[in-house]
Amino acid sequence: MEKYNREEFEEVIVNIGRVTKVVKGGRRFRFSALIVVGDRKGNVGYGVGKAKEIPDAVRKAVDDAFKNMVSVNLKGSTIAHDVQAKFNSSIILLKPASEGTGVIAGGATRPVLELVGVKDILTKSLRSNNPANVVRATVKALDLLKQ
Repeated sequence: MEKYNREEFEEVIVNIGRVTKVVKGGRRFRFSALIVVGDRKGNVGYGVGKAKEIPDAVRKAVDDAFKNMVSVNLKGSTIAHDVQAKFNSSIILLKPASEGTGVIAGGATRPVLELVGVKDILTKSLRSNNPANVVRATVKALDLLKQ
């Protein structure tokens, strides 16, 4: 069932959220982890995991990321054409850049692009900067690329 060799993939923790539930005896903490995994060769995925402890949440998120894997067509060190994608309220614009530009991206967009293997790109994140939605919009934009 496993079609990806997990040793080739790197993982980056994009966001760890702490949720507090107030109960009679005090506060109960739970954690959610947003993880991006990629092999820097055109494959990238994201996952969310929730648990009472951070390592458990991270492990669940990594498992989820391998289920949400997408393959991206790269053109050298950049992408083939301009692309725009929207997820919920987050909008992401991706533009190809000339060699030596680097990854001009911020926040949650940067780890996705670095782990997919893009070395030169211009990006702009519009409206909501919620990390979960920005990551999903970025992966959606990469999935829309044509060769």
